[in-house]
Parts: sequence; structure tokens; C-alpha cells
Amino acid sequence: FQSKTTEEGVQLIDVRTPNEYNQGNIKGATNMDYFGDNFENQLNQLDKSKPVLVYCASGGRSGKAARLMQKMGFTEVYDLRGGFNSWPFK
Repeated sequence: FQSKTTEEGVQLIDVRTPNEYNQGNIKGATNMDYFGDNFENQLNQLDKSKPVLVYCASGGRSGKAARLMQKMGFTEVYDLRGGFNSWPFK
């Protein structure tokens, strides 16, 4: 598993299912299925000291994922309000 990182060092994480991800995603995003069996293990592969931007379809799963990441010790977590459905650059 290798996480993609943008030029600014932000870790962009898409927590939708692989099927949702394959239908369209934000360029540079790493897919980590919130409902997948190894979701927490995948999160542990990220750098907790670098900013994380997380999104799902509309904000439910990403909100839960963001709270989980904060409990896991991530220092800077951002949840994309409205999720991918509100992303204007598809």
C-alpha cells in the first residue's frame, strides 16, 4: 500500500467504495474503503504529522473517518463538506 501525496504534502483520502471511486474521484486521491476490513490498518500507513483531506460521496463516512483519525492521533484532518457530490471540478 502506498499513499499518494500532493505537492503541498496533503494526504488526500477517498473513503468511498472502490466502485464509487472508479466512477470518478479527485485527482491524486488514495482510495481507502471506509467499510473495508482493513480500513484502520490503511489509516495507520499514513503520516499522522501531515495534513489529511478526507472525502466520501456526501460527507457521512468522511465525517466518521475524520473523527476516527483524530482519535488515532492525526494532527490535522479536514473533511470535504458535501463530499464528492459537491466537488465542482469533476
